[in-house]
Amino acid sequence: MTRLIIWRHGNTDWNAEGRVQGQTDVPLNALGRSQAATAAPLLAGLEPAALYASDLLRARHTADALAALTELPVTEDARLRERHYGQFQGLTNPEIAERHPEAYARWTGGDPDVGAEVERNDHVGKRVGEALREIAERHPGAVVVVATHGGAARQGFGDMLSWPSAVMAAIRPLQNCHWTEIVESPRGWQLRAHNVGPWPEKAIPAPV
Repeated sequence: MTRLIIWRHGNTDWNAEGRVQGQTDVPLNALGRSQAATAAPLLAGLEPAALYASDLLRARHTADALAALTELPVTEDARLRERHYGQFQGLTNPEIAERHPEAYARWTGGDPDVGAEVERNDHVGKRVGEALREIAERHPGAVVVVATHGGAARQGFGDMLSWPSAVMAAIRPLQNCHWTEIVESPRGWQLRAHNVGPWPEKAIPAPV
């Protein structure tokens, strides 16, 4: 049974400030590094056979915490990057609402075509899902950890499970350094666990 552990990166200063990161390359802060170090032993206990990561620093450095324990190499894949948020990147929600009111209304209303150069969610799901499928095919029957981003994780596993957008909208975002597990069964890919991590759920941060 192939198991994919889709792991969100640790906290960054932009997470703490409520800024949309998207594909801006923001590194982990001290809290994020601590979160990765705390989560890594739990994931190491699953005895992963391979470790992949988005090439953005916050995901790569999260993966490095697990690599230090398992001695696995980290394979980077740019398809695992977060959704590109176009003109929203670097802004807080109030700033987006003020500068791009029409696009903000479409975004918060669940419109698939936000505008403002924001990548469509179905495009995110397709590229991340493609990467996850290829990773799974390389490691049949193994546990594989994939360090990525909140929005990318949700859209990617949703694509793997063939879930419609209405179902994905009902799934709560991953907390920093929490993960989703999907498994391959005779009936196809199935969700085994979501928002698993080393500490109880508190606030849900922005998934970007």
